[in-house]
Amino acid sequence: MKHPIIDIQHLTIEFNGTRVLHDVNLTVFEHDFLGIIGPNGGGKTTLVKSILGLIKPATGKITFYRYGKPTSDIRIGYLPQYNNLDKRFPISVIDVILSGLKPQGHIMEHYTTEQCLQAETVAQQMGLEGLQKRPIGTLSGGELQRVLLGRAVISDPDVVILDEPNTYLDRKFETKLYDLLERINQERAVILVSHDIGTVLQNVKTIACVNESVDYHPDTEISEEWLEKNFGCPIELLGHGNLPHRVLKNHHHNAENTPCPEYE
Repeated sequence: MKHPIIDIQHLTIEFNGTRVLHDVNLTVFEHDFLGIIGPNGGGKTTLVKSILGLIKPATGKITFYRYGKPTSDIRIGYLPQYNNLDKRFPISVIDVILSGLKPQGHIMEHYTTEQCLQAETVAQQMGLEGLQKRPIGTLSGGELQRVLLGRAVISDPDVVILDEPNTYLDRKFETKLYDLLERINQERAVILVSHDIGTVLQNVKTIACVNESVDYHPDTEISEEWLEKNFGCPIELLGHGNLPHRVLKNHHHNAENTPCPEYE
């Protein structure tokens, strides 16, 4: 029997009188691999931030569970779409990964030998061999993204949330990323926010399309009609190697020439 770990009921979020999410209901289960898709501005990141407790809802509630019983909170590893880490700060790759063990503490905390060995293992899993002592200011965007993913998973969280994780990744590591997420998913739930519909459908177990409300799909066998309804534009999925791509079909806008939603 699958137990829920996050249960969202009738969630509504507003900013300055503008409704961003309305009456959202969604349950994330243990070992789920949930893909969150939707048009730009539809509320994907807002939904994630509400789960993280960074945004207070106008109405509704979010309940966390551990072993099938309600709990005040759960351990969440988070990889944001954009990071605010100052690359000029004199800190190494391994120290950034270690900082995920004490998210509320100072970034230069003292760590045990066991924790340092754990960070070394995570660095290897992220494909960062040989870079452990490298200052973060010398890293490429893709390398830094791997470091931040390592920071998100080192604390052994109940769920890992990734918001557009391939934003700065090179194609070589992008394939490795999804292999890694598959292994991570064997131990915990994964929530993946992405505009790359084809890749998401190929890798996740369940789908939630966020466009002010949430349309949940319990598997990835999604028809073109479903995608067109939820995205507002006709979409085709083209398989191309291991990373299928998304294209828009020829279509016509309404009389006001309202543009199709952009994609993050």
